[in-house]
Amino acid sequence: MTEADIKTMIKVVTDYFSSISDTPAKMGLPYVKRGNDKTLDYTGIIGISGSRRGGVYLTAERELLREFGECILGESDLDEDSLIDLVGEMTNTIAGNMRETFGSSFLISVPIVMKGSVENISMQLKPPVFIVPIEWNGHVSHLAVGLE
Repeated sequence: MTEADIKTMIKVVTDYFSSISDTPAKMGLPYVKRGNDKTLDYTGIIGISGSRRGGVYLTAERELLREFGECILGESDLDEDSLIDLVGEMTNTIAGNMRETFGSSFLISVPIVMKGSVENISMQLKPPVFIVPIEWNGHVSHLAVGLE
């Protein structure tokens, strides 16, 4: 992945958050995933094939999803199933928006969603995996991208 690819992905994420909420997402400095990086409360994973191979995942705190879900759905008390669906939908939207940038041969899978801390997701992503910290409305999430 190039620096331009990473900048494109950051723009996709900031545009997505801005399209949902008046509160912009603040992007942290991207870094290469270390072996001890863990996921947060909920994680959506999407495999990438076609012109690029690898994957992306979005991992987020429960409270970020609750507040983001309220912006999207207008509901303030989302149950577990709704939070799981939401992180999958967010990941799918971000990957779909990347597809618009990288072209129709950037093929995305159906999201796989996990709850709780998950280790070794890097097995599904092509190294090096870049982590982009995201802060929105005082809550933390991370986008991880590993593409060849």
